[in-house]
Amino acid sequence: MKSDFNREWLVKKFEEIKSRTLKAISQLDEEQLNWSPDPVSHNIPTLLRHIEGNIVERIRKGICKEEIDRDRDKEFLKTLMTKSEAEMLITKNLEYVVGVIKSLPEEKFDEKQIVRGKERSNLDMLHQCAAHYSEHMGQIFYITKQCKKDEYKTTSV
Repeated sequence: MKSDFNREWLVKKFEEIKSRTLKAISQLDEEQLNWSPDPVSHNIPTLLRHIEGNIVERIRKGICKEEIDRDRDKEFLKTLMTKSEAEMLITKNLEYVVGVIKSLPEEKFDEKQIVRGKERSNLDMLHQCAAHYSEHMGQIFYITKQCKKDEYKTTSV
């Protein structure tokens, strides 16, 4: 395995997710931050809580072997938060992920964890998390564009 390549790519990807998500949220006021397009769609704080839950399950519990429980159903209850709470949540969680990746011994990338009944390597799970969080980042951009319309500023790198 080319852990240096994977480590570098993953660190850059999670730092990009953090940076671009923070740039999107910085454009919103608190009403917009907590807005959802309709009663069955999630708002940004709910998406952020779900990302945090996934970090708990896949990284803290799966990779770092912490004894921690996740209440996935609770993540999807509508959550409201202030802009500073949202920014702190993004920063705290994604800096944690980056720290884990930077300090992970090479052999830990190949270790396995069970995900939905299937054995997956930690490296696979880190790439899956990057894809998953990117999908939710897209939802956050969409909500931001819905709120800001012509005033939306791109977050592209």
